[in-house]
Amino acid sequence: MTHSYKATCICDNLKSIRTFVEETIASLAFSEVERNRLVLAVDEVCANLIIHAHQCNPEDNIQINIHQQEHQLIFEIINRDHQPFDLKAYQNPPLSKIVQERRKGGLGLVLVSEIMDDVSVNVKDDTCTWQLTKELKSSTTKP
Repeated sequence: MTHSYKATCICDNLKSIRTFVEETIASLAFSEVERNRLVLAVDEVCANLIIHAHQCNPEDNIQINIHQQEHQLIFEIINRDHQPFDLKAYQNPPLSKIVQERRKGGLGLVLVSEIMDDVSVNVKDDTCTWQLTKELKSSTTKP
Protein backbone atom coordinates (compact mmCIF):
# COMPACT_ATOMS: atom_id res chain seq x y z
CA MET A 1 0.00 0.00 0.00
CA THR A 2 1.26 3.46 -0.89
CA HIS A 3 0.67 6.53 1.26
CA SER A 4 0.94 9.88 -0.54
CA TYR A 5 1.10 13.49 0.54
CA LYS A 6 1.37 16.63 -1.60
CA ALA A 7 2.59 19.95 -0.23
CA THR A 8 3.20 23.37 -1.70
CA CYS A 9 6.80 24.55 -1.61
CA ILE A 10 6.73 26.77 1.44
CA CYS A 11 8.81 26.13 4.55
CA ASP A 12 5.71 26.16 6.78
CA ASN A 13 4.69 22.85 5.18
CA LEU A 14 7.76 21.00 6.48
CA LYS A 15 5.97 20.40 9.79
CA SER A 16 3.00 18.74 8.06
CA ILE A 17 5.40 16.65 5.94
CA ARG A 18 7.15 15.44 9.12
CA THR A 19 3.77 14.62 10.68
CA PHE A 20 2.73 12.65 7.57
CA VAL A 21 5.95 10.60 7.67
CA GLU A 22 5.70 10.02 11.44
CA GLU A 23 2.10 8.82 11.21
CA THR A 24 2.76 6.63 8.17
CA ILE A 25 5.69 4.75 9.70
CA ALA A 26 4.29 4.60 13.28
CA SER A 27 3.12 0.99 12.91
CA LEU A 28 6.48 -0.28 11.67
CA ALA A 29 8.85 -1.99 14.09
CA PHE A 30 11.42 0.76 14.31
CA SER A 31 12.67 2.19 17.57
CA GLU A 32 11.66 5.75 18.32
CA VAL A 33 15.22 6.87 17.54
CA GLU A 34 15.16 5.11 14.16
CA ARG A 35 11.74 6.58 13.29
CA ASN A 36 13.08 10.05 14.15
CA ARG A 37 16.10 9.43 11.92
CA LEU A 38 13.86 8.44 8.99
CA VAL A 39 11.72 11.54 9.49
CA LEU A 40 14.90 13.65 9.60
CA ALA A 41 16.16 12.20 6.30
CA VAL A 42 12.89 12.85 4.47
CA ASP A 43 12.63 16.32 6.04
CA GLU A 44 16.15 17.18 4.90
CA VAL A 45 15.49 16.25 1.26
CA CYS A 46 12.13 18.07 1.28
CA ALA A 47 13.67 21.19 2.86
CA ASN A 48 16.44 21.23 0.25
CA LEU A 49 13.93 20.92 -2.57
CA ILE A 50 11.58 23.56 -1.17
CA ILE A 51 14.36 26.06 -0.39
CA HIS A 52 16.94 25.46 -3.11
CA ALA A 53 15.09 23.96 -6.08
CA HIS A 54 11.86 25.94 -5.70
CA GLN A 55 12.96 29.04 -3.76
CA CYS A 56 9.90 28.64 -1.49
CA ASN A 57 7.53 29.26 -4.39
CA PRO A 58 3.95 28.49 -3.25
CA GLU A 59 2.99 27.88 -6.89
CA ASP A 60 5.20 24.74 -6.89
CA ASN A 61 4.65 21.51 -4.98
CA ILE A 62 6.33 18.28 -4.03
CA GLN A 63 4.78 14.87 -3.48
CA ILE A 64 5.92 12.31 -0.93
CA ASN A 65 5.06 8.64 -1.46
CA ILE A 66 5.84 6.02 1.15
CA HIS A 67 5.48 2.35 0.39
CA GLN A 68 6.72 -0.94 1.66
CA GLN A 69 8.07 -3.59 -0.69
CA GLU A 70 8.99 -6.93 0.82
CA HIS A 71 11.94 -6.02 3.07
CA GLN A 72 12.24 -2.36 2.14
CA LEU A 73 10.60 0.89 3.10
CA ILE A 74 10.76 3.31 0.18
CA PHE A 75 10.29 7.06 0.38
CA GLU A 76 9.81 8.86 -2.94
CA ILE A 77 9.97 12.64 -3.07
CA ILE A 78 8.77 13.84 -6.46
CA ASN A 79 9.01 17.35 -7.83
CA ARG A 80 9.17 19.20 -11.11
CA ASP A 81 12.60 20.72 -11.46
CA HIS A 82 14.08 22.27 -14.57
CA GLN A 83 17.60 21.95 -13.13
CA PRO A 84 17.56 18.73 -11.09
CA PHE A 85 20.24 18.04 -8.51
CA ASP A 86 22.97 15.74 -9.83
CA LEU A 87 23.52 13.37 -6.90
CA LYS A 88 26.14 11.36 -8.79
CA ALA A 89 28.31 14.45 -9.21
CA TYR A 90 27.87 15.56 -5.60
CA GLN A 91 30.70 14.91 -3.18
CA ASN A 92 30.16 15.24 0.55
CA PRO A 93 32.32 18.06 1.87
CA PRO A 94 34.83 17.04 4.53
CA LEU A 95 33.42 17.60 8.01
CA SER A 96 36.59 19.45 9.00
CA LYS A 97 35.99 21.99 6.21
CA ILE A 98 32.40 22.61 7.32
CA VAL A 99 33.55 23.12 10.92
CA GLN A 100 36.48 25.32 9.88
CA GLU A 101 34.25 27.53 7.75
CA ARG A 102 31.59 27.57 10.50
CA ARG A 103 28.93 26.90 7.90
CA LYS A 104 25.36 26.51 9.09
CA GLY A 105 24.50 24.01 6.38
CA GLY A 106 26.20 21.35 4.36
CA LEU A 107 25.51 18.25 6.43
CA GLY A 108 22.03 17.39 5.16
CA LEU A 109 22.97 14.95 2.42
CA VAL A 110 25.67 13.47 4.65
CA LEU A 111 22.96 12.69 7.22
CA VAL A 112 20.56 11.34 4.59
CA SER A 113 23.27 9.01 3.27
CA GLU A 114 24.10 7.81 6.78
CA ILE A 115 20.46 7.16 7.71
CA MET A 116 19.26 5.48 4.53
CA ASP A 117 20.54 2.27 2.98
CA ASP A 118 20.25 3.68 -0.54
CA VAL A 119 19.67 7.14 -1.99
CA SER A 120 19.08 7.80 -5.67
CA VAL A 121 17.74 10.57 -7.88
CA ASN A 122 15.93 9.71 -11.10
CA VAL A 123 15.14 12.34 -13.69
CA LYS A 124 12.62 11.94 -16.48
CA ASP A 125 11.76 14.99 -18.55
CA ASP A 126 11.31 17.72 -15.92
CA THR A 127 10.26 15.38 -13.10
CA CYS A 128 12.84 14.56 -10.47
CA THR A 129 12.28 11.65 -8.06
CA TRP A 130 14.40 11.19 -4.97
CA GLN A 131 14.20 7.61 -3.74
CA LEU A 132 15.30 6.90 -0.17
CA THR A 133 15.36 3.22 0.76
CA LYS A 134 15.59 1.67 4.21
CA GLU A 135 15.96 -2.07 4.67
CA LEU A 136 13.45 -3.57 7.09
CA LYS A 137 14.25 -6.13 9.76
CA SER A 138 12.52 -9.52 9.68
CA SER A 139 9.64 -8.21 11.80
CA THR A 140 8.25 -5.06 10.18
CA THR A 141 5.06 -4.37 12.08
CA LYS A 142 4.17 -4.21 15.70
CA PRO A 143 2.01 -7.06 17.03
